[in-house]
Order: sequence, then structure tokens, then C-alpha cells
Amino acid sequence: MMDWLLYPLAFAGLLGVLVVVHEFGHFIVARLAGVHVLSFSVGFGKALLSRVDKNGTTFKLSMIPLGGYVRMYDTRDDAASLQGMAAVPADAVAHSSLSAWWKIAIAVAGPAANFVLAAVVYALLFVTGTTEYAPTTQAPKADTKLALAGLNAPARVLRVDGREIAGWQSVLMALSDRLGESGAIALEVQNLRSGREQTLQVPIDTWLQGDAQPDVLGSLGLQPALLSVVGDVVEGSPASRAGLRANDWVVGINDREVGSWRQWVDEIVEHPQVPLILSVVRAGQVLQLTVTPEARTTAAGETVGFLGVSPAVIEVRFTPLQALWKGCVETVDKTVMTLSMLKKMIAGLLSVQNLVGPVGIAQIAGDTVKTSWQMFFGVMALMSISLGVLNLLPVPLLDGGQVVFIVIEAVKGSPVSDGLQQGAAQLGLLLVGIMFVLVTFNDLTRLFG
Repeated sequence: MMDWLLYPLAFAGLLGVLVVVHEFGHFIVARLAGVHVLSFSVGFGKALLSRVDKNGTTFKLSMIPLGGYVRMYDTRDDAASLQGMAAVPADAVAHSSLSAWWKIAIAVAGPAANFVLAAVVYALLFVTGTTEYAPTTQAPKADTKLALAGLNAPARVLRVDGREIAGWQSVLMALSDRLGESGAIALEVQNLRSGREQTLQVPIDTWLQGDAQPDVLGSLGLQPALLSVVGDVVEGSPASRAGLRANDWVVGINDREVGSWRQWVDEIVEHPQVPLILSVVRAGQVLQLTVTPEARTTAAGETVGFLGVSPAVIEVRFTPLQALWKGCVETVDKTVMTLSMLKKMIAGLLSVQNLVGPVGIAQIAGDTVKTSWQMFFGVMALMSISLGVLNLLPVPLLDGGQVVFIVIEAVKGSPVSDGLQQGAAQLGLLLVGIMFVLVTFNDLTRLFG
């Protein structure tokens, strides 16, 4: 499939699922409250497709694919506003006649549905299993924060600020929580050369505050690398016969230094049936092992060396119940992180240039589709959380703004005046418009800048 078609399709699929789930949250709670739902629309503007169900609700797919809405019957609706819709039953229940609690429940049901979707997606990912390369870093350069904190060799990241690390994704998430802050990051690592674990206190001062694209790894001196650390050893293979074990770190071949897994593999491939002397670090000790790669013939007829090892990876897989719990925990963690990032943007600790709009979402969606379905669904879960958080903000036109009006109505005993609601709606529309222009500008700057 051509890229120009892949990106809009990935965007439409991603946003479509998020919008349908969000609006379905409003819809199902409205139905539970007995409210007559006039229409359920995915998108805005002119309807491209529509059908009316047995309850008189019009389901629509509309022209502008940037959101959606559920319209409920209101006693203030007149004939003109209902034109083109299915007839309203005489016994229809209006949204305006509900108690404040029911109105709040309907308003928050949309964001709640997005959080539930995220938890379910994460749970499915945990059930099916995710694989990441081990979070190993090259020896930091001498002038980096990591080197100054005391690390002078390749290492594996174990914990960040006490949080267990599974792979590089969890390193990024843990470090992102500290953006804009001052103090010290507690980085627990295992020195691959000595095998010793150590805790590094890495000082930060308004860390990466205001950076449009903060490099959380590079700014500390972390250099993700697929080092020549053995993961699995095939039983009966040349590697097994030579005595190689899981977690062995190959640092040299025939007195030549080995810097990466790729370099080591190239040496093996190029030397079929040639004895090689490996320098291997195991538990802080350097061992010399002799291995003779087995000769194998490729489909192209080329003879190459085969050893029978794979790189160190981390596979995360849980039972359904464990995965469901982990999915909920992951959703809570990501929600807290999103709120923290939003708070830091408002306080000026993070640049608003980090915000992503439709173009950026399309690019991310397309890139992840080309990489793996797990990454695509991981992005979907994170976007669903972001949509839930965004809609809970107390801004007119958003669900959070509706909750504010409902609470005011409950306190004063009467609805907020139509004039005030219209004025607030216009203000909300202005704010949303400004935000849309800002994020689109960010997207285009990243794309063409």
C-alpha cells in the first residue's frame, strides 16, 4: 500500500475508534437514563451515510472526520431545530428533565469510555505478549550527566526513581515524569563489565524546560544500544557446545573489540567453520571461549556461519486476569502522566510545541502501522487516555464544561441563562480553534521544518 493512502487510513481508523467509543459512552448512559437520543454522529457537518433505528435515533457518518456528537432531546427544542430528524415520540424523556446526577453521569460517560478502552487495549497487549530489547546503554561520554554521576561502562537500566524497568519504553515514560523539574533522578543500573549494581543520582535543574522536542535519553547520556549480550542459546548449537550462556556479554573476537550485536553477527556470518576465540564477560569475570560457527547455505546459495544465539530481549506476557489488572494500572499511570505533562505546560515548564494535532496523529498512526500492530494499538490506548483527559477539562463545549454548568444549575436551582451558555460556547469554540491552529502549526513545523 502506498504511503499517501496508508497515513490517512491509519488516522481515520484510529480517530474513528476513539470517537465511536467516546460517543457510545454518552449514548449508552443516556439510554439507561431513559433519554430520547435524536442523533449519534461520527464527524461533523453534512451526513454522508445515515440510518434511523427502531427507537428513532439517527446514526450518521458525517463529512468532517474530527470528532462526533450525541444529540439528546431537550424541552427547549423547537420544530425548526428538529427539522430533518425522526419524529419525537409523545412520551419522550428530555435530557433537560433529568436530575443533576444523571446529567453529570451522561457527561462523564464519554471520557470514562475512553479510559475503559485504554485499559482493555493494554490488557489485550499484555495477554498477547510484548517484546522489547533489553534497556542496555553504551558507556556514556565523559562529559554527560550519567558519566559525571559515576557510570563508566555499558550498563543495563534496572529502575528509574524506584520504578521497575521492563524496556526502553518504560525508561522513557519514567523519565518523562521528571521533565521541567529540579533535583536528582535516581537511576539504578547494572554495570555490564563488573556485574555490579549501582544507584546513580543524576542531578537535573529545570530539566529540558521549554524544549520543543526534549531528548530525555540523550540529555542524560543514555545511548540505547543492542549490545552483544546473549539472550537465548539454542540447545545443541555451536554456541551451546562452546559453553555460551544467557546474559554472557561478548566483548571481543580474536582480540578484536566487539561493540554491538550487529558487529558480532557479521563476524559469525563471515567465518563459517572457522574457530573463533570469544572474550566473554560473565559475572564480572572475563572468559575465553572457542567457538566454531556451523556452515549453512542460504536461499541465494551463499555459505554463512551459524552460531545459535539470539539477543537479550524482554517478553512481557500475563494471564487474562493479570492482564486486566495490569491494563487498569497502566491506564491510571498514563492518565497521571498526561495530567502531569498538562500541568507542566500550563506552568510553562514544558513547551506547547510538544502538543500533537491531526497531521501529527496521522503520521504517528501510519508509522506505527508500518512498524507493528502492537505499537499501533499502544498509540491508540495512549490517544484514548489523552482524549478522555482533554474532554474532562472545564472548557465550554467539552464534557468538563458541561459538568460545570450542571453543578451551577444544581446549586442555584435553575439552568444557566441561554445567553451565558451561548457566550461560553463561543468562548469555548474560540479556545478550541486556537488550540487546533497551534497543534496544526506544530505538526507542519515538525513535518517541514
